[in-house]
Amino acid sequence: MSVAARLEVRGKDKTVLRRWVRSTAIPAGLARRARIVLLAGDGVPNTEIGRRVGVSRQTVIGWRQRYLEGGTAALDDRPRPGRAKQIDEAQVVVATLEEPPERLGVTHWSSRLAYQPPPRRRGHAQPRRPGRVAYRGRLQDGAP
Repeated sequence: MSVAARLEVRGKDKTVLRRWVRSTAIPAGLARRARIVLLAGDGVPNTEIGRRVGVSRQTVIGWRQRYLEGGTAALDDRPRPGRAKQIDEAQVVVATLEEPPERLGVTHWSSRLAYQPPPRRRGHAQPRRPGRVAYRGRLQDGAP
């Protein structure tokens, strides 16, 4: 079995990647990718990097390649295919100003009731937006 060559991490990139690994303000995935690149720069084998970071060997190989192609900028998430999730936040706020329908059997709105998600389709996760809308609109759970 061959061992991957040590990855050449540029001096300025090394500083940025170390800062990302220590940061609590960046997404965990980005910190994980930075750790993968730093370990590869230290000459750690791909299998060992995968074991330490908790990813597959193939994932390590992919992130090494992405770093080689585009530096630290290539470690960011790429846009994902498909339509962006949409919710009319104004409609949710307006709906909570009225009494909830009797069919719901409640006397006041909750953030979950304020947003009725579309019917569940197989393989699609349900949106988790009602709480965010309530927070941005400064609605309180249970406020009419």
